[in-house]
Amino acid sequence: MPRADRTSAAGWSPPPRTWIGKFADAFRGVWRAVCTQSSFAAHLPVAAAAVAAAAWLRVSPAEWCLIVLAIGGVLAAEVFNSALEMLARALDSGPDERIRDALDMASGGVFVTVAAAVIVGLVVFLPRLLAPLT
Repeated sequence: MPRADRTSAAGWSPPPRTWIGKFADAFRGVWRAVCTQSSFAAHLPVAAAAVAAAAWLRVSPAEWCLIVLAIGGVLAAEVFNSALEMLARALDSGPDERIRDALDMASGGVFVTVAAAVIVGLVVFLPRLLAPLT
C-alpha cells in the first residue's frame, strides 16, 4: 500500500526513483567498490584467473554456471561488507560493541562465501588438472 506522504521517522524520505535511476545508483555503487575498496579489488584478479582457467580447461556449461555464481557471490558479499563498513564509519561515535559485532559478522559472511567459492573451484578444476597425472 503506497504511503500518502513522504515523511519517515527522521522527517524526510527520498522521492521515488525511476528504474534507470535505480540502475545508475547500482552501477555507481559497484564502481565505488572497485575504486575505493582494496578488499574488493583483491578479488578481481582471482575472478579473472578463475574465468581464464575455466576457458582453458573447457568446463561444461553447468560448471560455468557454478563458477559465475561463485564469483558473483564473493563480489556481492564484498560489496555488502564494504557498504556496512562505510555506514559504520559514517555513524561512528566512538567504540561500540554492536557495530564491531556487525562488522565482524559481515566479514564472516565474506569468509564463508569465499570458502564456498574455493570449494567450487576445487570441485571443478582439480579433476581436470590432475587427470594428466593419472
